[in-house]
Amino acid sequence: MEPVSTSVSVGLWIAFWVVVLAALFVDLTVLNKHHGKVSIKEAGLMVCAWISLALVFGGAIWLLEGSKHALEFYTGYVLEYSLSVDNMFVFILIFGYFAIPHELQPKALLWGVLGAVVLRFLFIFLGVKLISLFSWTIYVFGALLIFTALKMLLQKEDDKFDPQNSAALKILQKFFPLKTDYHGENFFVVEKAKRYATPLLAAVVVIEMSDLIFAVDSIPAVLSITQDTFLVYSSNIFAIIGLRSLYFLLSGMAGKFPYLKYGISVILFFVGVKMLLSHVVHVPIVLSLGIIVSILAVSVLASKMFPPERQN
Repeated sequence: MEPVSTSVSVGLWIAFWVVVLAALFVDLTVLNKHHGKVSIKEAGLMVCAWISLALVFGGAIWLLEGSKHALEFYTGYVLEYSLSVDNMFVFILIFGYFAIPHELQPKALLWGVLGAVVLRFLFIFLGVKLISLFSWTIYVFGALLIFTALKMLLQKEDDKFDPQNSAALKILQKFFPLKTDYHGENFFVVEKAKRYATPLLAAVVVIEMSDLIFAVDSIPAVLSITQDTFLVYSSNIFAIIGLRSLYFLLSGMAGKFPYLKYGISVILFFVGVKMLLSHVVHVPIVLSLGIIVSILAVSVLASKMFPPERQN
């Protein structure tokens, strides 16, 4: 395994934050104008815009830091983005459970994304430090990914995420009584001198908890590609800032790619094995990127060409 590296320049960190903040501002402005009613075509265009932005930023890394860092960024980005697809289907379940109106969904997603930006940094910094201090940690991460992959493959339809059983929701209810109706964009409402949490706050809390659970899988996966803090974090965040657009795209296409979860499971299994064998076998970054993209492509094509028969 290559040593932990944080060799990118301070200027690249500054450029990264300028681009991310600008992208979040544009995303917020565009989606808020639609009041949550975004067509599949519009969502597709926005998703393409954020992917293009990541490609351009990777090109800047290529010019400033070399091809190796750029390929690590691209591989981490593709890996994180593919894992985020599964996360988006969980968001769809959460919004459906809380019956969040379309016009309030962008705000819930915004707070979910902002929370992920902060929490992912803490997770990534901790993960990189653990690997640098204790080399055996890489084996723990690898085993965790393989366990998650097998769990996803063996998961039955009845075992899907249920917001009602979320620990985050139960904890929130211990601190605040929960209202069943919405009060605009408010997270809290006071009635008869008593503070209540609205379903909007409950949805955001459950979203944050689900993202933490996914981060336990996705961050070790990206750490199998590189342990450079900047590359791991920037690839994560570039995938995350496009999640609001990705949500509106997938919410209109839910169920059209039934084999995608199996592809994601195979990817997790691959990177888990890669981590376990990291001290014995070196897998080139280009090969890793090619394998991940190929698995995604096969799962999407299989979903379109060989859709499972619907049970009556």
